[in-house]
Amino acid sequence: MTPTAGAPGGLRARLVDAGRGGYQRLQTYLIVALQSGLAAALAWVVASQVLGNPEPTFAPAAAVAVIAASLGRRAHRALELVAGVVLGIAAGDLLIGLFGTGPWQTGVIVFLAIAVAVLVRGTGALMTQAGGTAVLIATLTPSAPDLEWPRTINALVGGAAGLLVMLVLLPINPLRTVRRAAEPALDLFAREMTASAQALAQADSGRAQATLERMRAADPTLKRLTEVANAADEVVRFSPVRWRRRRAIAAYRGGVTHMQRAFRNSRGLVRRIGTTLRDEEPVPADLPAAVEHLGEAVRLLNREFLAAQEPVQARARVLRAVREAGGACREGLGFSGTIVVSQLRTAANDLLRATGVPRDEARRLVREAAAD
Repeated sequence: MTPTAGAPGGLRARLVDAGRGGYQRLQTYLIVALQSGLAAALAWVVASQVLGNPEPTFAPAAAVAVIAASLGRRAHRALELVAGVVLGIAAGDLLIGLFGTGPWQTGVIVFLAIAVAVLVRGTGALMTQAGGTAVLIATLTPSAPDLEWPRTINALVGGAAGLLVMLVLLPINPLRTVRRAAEPALDLFAREMTASAQALAQADSGRAQATLERMRAADPTLKRLTEVANAADEVVRFSPVRWRRRRAIAAYRGGVTHMQRAFRNSRGLVRRIGTTLRDEEPVPADLPAAVEHLGEAVRLLNREFLAAQEPVQARARVLRAVREAGGACREGLGFSGTIVVSQLRTAANDLLRATGVPRDEARRLVREAAAD
C-alpha cells in the first residue's frame, strides 16, 4: 500500500487515539473542575458576605490557584500562596516606608520579594505570589491605601476554601482515581511489549523503532499517573473521610513507582531489540516469546489491579517471561540480544515489585526463573 493510500487510516487511528486520550484525561481531571467551581464560590461568599470585604476578587482566585495546582501538591500550594502574599506585603511595606513609590521603587520591591523567596528555596508559585503582591503594593498603595490586610485575608480565605473543598467537601475517590489513571498506562505498556515481540519475531527493525518512538512519547501518560498517585496519597493523609484508604493507597503508590521503572527499563529493552535486528544477530524463538509474555504479564496486572485482586497471575506470567528469556540465552544470542535479556530481567523484577513482592524476594524469584 502506498503512503497516500494508507494516510486516511493513519489519520483515523491518530484521531481515535486523541479522542481516547481526551476522554481519559476528562475522567481523571473532571473532579478538578468541580472542585475549582465550588471552592471559588465558597471563597467569594466568605470574603464578600461573611467578612464584608469590598474587593473579594483575590479570594476565589486564590482558591482556584490551590485547586488547579499540580495534583498531589495542593496543601503545599496553599501554604506557598499565603506565604508569598505575606512576603510580598512585607517587602512592599518595608521599602515604601523608606523610599516611597515610583517605577524604580517598584522594581526594587519586586527584586527583594523574589530574592527572599529564592533564598528560602521557594518554588515558582511562591515567587509568583511574592512578586505579584509586591507589584500591587508598590503600584496601588498611593491610590488604595491599607491594601495589605484585605489581600492577606483574601489569600487566607482562598487557601482555606480550596483545602476545605479538596479534603472535606468534595475529595477525590483515591482508589477509583488511581485505577482510572493506571488503566491507560498499563494498557499502553502491554500493547507496546506485544508490538516489540512481533517486531522481533518478524525481524522488522522499522517496527521496533516505531514502537520505541511511541514509548518515548508516552511520558505524559506516566506523568499523569504520578500526579494522580500523589493526589491520592495527599487525600488519604489529610482528608478525614478518606483515612480508611491509607493502607491500600500506600500499596498502590509503591506499585506505581515500580511500574514506571519497569516501563522505562522496557524502553531500553526495545531500543536493544532494534539494534539486535539491525545487526542481524540470532533471534531464538524463545526471545520474542519472552517479550510477549512480559506484555501479557502487564495485561494481567491491569486486569487484576482493576478488579482489586491479588496479582497472582501477573506474577506467574512475569516469571514465565524470565524463563523463556533464559532459554533464549542457552540457545545463543549476540551482544545486543544478551542485553535485551538483561533488560527484560530488570523489568521483570520491577513488575514483581509493582505487584507487592518484597525486593529480596523479587530478586530471588527472578534468579531462580532465569536458571530454570
